[in-house]
Amino acid sequence: MDEVAALAAGGAPEGTVVVADHQTAGRGRAGRGWSAPPGSALLLSALLRPPLPPDRFGPLPLVVGVAVAEALEAVAPVTCRLKWPNDVWIGDAKVAGILAAARTGDGTEPARLVLGIGVNLTTPPADLPGGATSLATATPGAPPPDREAVLAALLPRLGDQYADFLGTGGRPDLSPWRERAALLGEAVAVVDRGERREGRFVGVDDDGTLLLEHDDGAVVRVVAGDLTRGPAPLG
Repeated sequence: MDEVAALAAGGAPEGTVVVADHQTAGRGRAGRGWSAPPGSALLLSALLRPPLPPDRFGPLPLVVGVAVAEALEAVAPVTCRLKWPNDVWIGDAKVAGILAAARTGDGTEPARLVLGIGVNLTTPPADLPGGATSLATATPGAPPPDREAVLAALLPRLGDQYADFLGTGGRPDLSPWRERAALLGEAVAVVDRGERREGRFVGVDDDGTLLLEHDDGAVVRVVAGDLTRGPAPLG
């Protein structure tokens, strides 16, 4: 992502993609670190220059998640779910993550966005953090996943999702995401900068915000945070 940001500052065109063989200082949400041994993952960053105000960027990680899920299902016998706002799951384990870093325009140039995507391909279970999986781990007995094949499956789907995102002015149809939504209908907790909210996850709004229903039936919008299963079922 740093490399793409540097290229962007130098005038690189939209659609520039950088792929890394490994990483030792990868970034996740909330500043979490992420390392990947050589050849074990698909690690890519892409430069986007959406001609939209930054407050329209919210649904982008969700539609990118759909592209990643479709690409993995195209190359491996898996079914993917999507955890709000930016994780791809196989079963209940994370196989991929998405990170979007936006730089707002300063009046002389439009906003730009660096999109980071990481997919665990062959990382063995012993090298994975808790709650994570890899494509190879999730498909025992299947041929080892091929990084180039996953990339080839992902890029056109990513392009299609981005074109739809732009064509709708940043308000794409989120039905494909909703159909894959992990934890939908369950009691959940959302933690953002130390603040914890609990309720039932009842959906996402058209701008990508999470909809959380409290015990009294009130539904609140949650813009950001880490989503986990709640401590107990509600109702």
